[in-house]
Amino acid sequence: MGGRLEGKVAIVTGAGSGIGKAIATAYRKEGASVIVADVSGAEESTAKTLGDKALAVHVDVSRSTNIEEMVRTAVDTFGSLHILCSCAAVPGDPAPLAEYTDEQLERVIGINLKGTFLAMRAALPEIVKSGGGSIINIASTQALVAFPETSGYAATKGGVVALSRVAAAEYGPAGVRVNVICPGLTDTPMLRGFEKAAPPGALERVNAITPLGRVAQPEEIANAAVFLASDEASYISGVVLPVDGAYTAV
Repeated sequence: MGGRLEGKVAIVTGAGSGIGKAIATAYRKEGASVIVADVSGAEESTAKTLGDKALAVHVDVSRSTNIEEMVRTAVDTFGSLHILCSCAAVPGDPAPLAEYTDEQLERVIGINLKGTFLAMRAALPEIVKSGGGSIINIASTQALVAFPETSGYAATKGGVVALSRVAAAEYGPAGVRVNVICPGLTDTPMLRGFEKAAPPGALERVNAITPLGRVAQPEEIANAAVFLASDEASYISGVVLPVDGAYTAV
């Protein structure tokens, strides 16, 4: 097995299913050794399918001790760290902003924003030590455009965008590139949960105003994550890339 990430070591959080699983799979196909990190338990089966250069790690990204152990495991197992892709996220419960509870807000911030921050904080020193590399944070088109009853989720994804831009400015001199992918609606378990909670016809209405007229497949988001992690993107940093079928362009 060889490819654009041959010889690289990557961590992917939220890799048990959905976009994270597709990215971990794509990184492995391109030659990277991969830490498959998740809290769901599905990380074991994902890693098993990827072979001996993939290792499952059970991680609650909202806990700094879990994150630090994950990074140590990557370096102890594979010798270095070059790529971090933070995909772990929860959608939060749909509710108008004035009805959003403290508990709902704390959960979505803890995983989506704090988790991304903690992963970057722990991984950056090791990526710098390896001579530089790439961080890709998965945000959402909801960081860029408004969608009703998603205030907590949107706020965390907007925070991921701002956080990533700061990191790109701070760590560019050390050879670390930091970019953000903002997926549109993607065919994942999270989307299926959204369909159940959203008003009838909401998904159809989004598709109707998306120029490509459909939701994305996880592999289409993974393709962008491979490119941004590879040397082909060697002068790309601080970018916020919508992968959304032109949804945010109209």
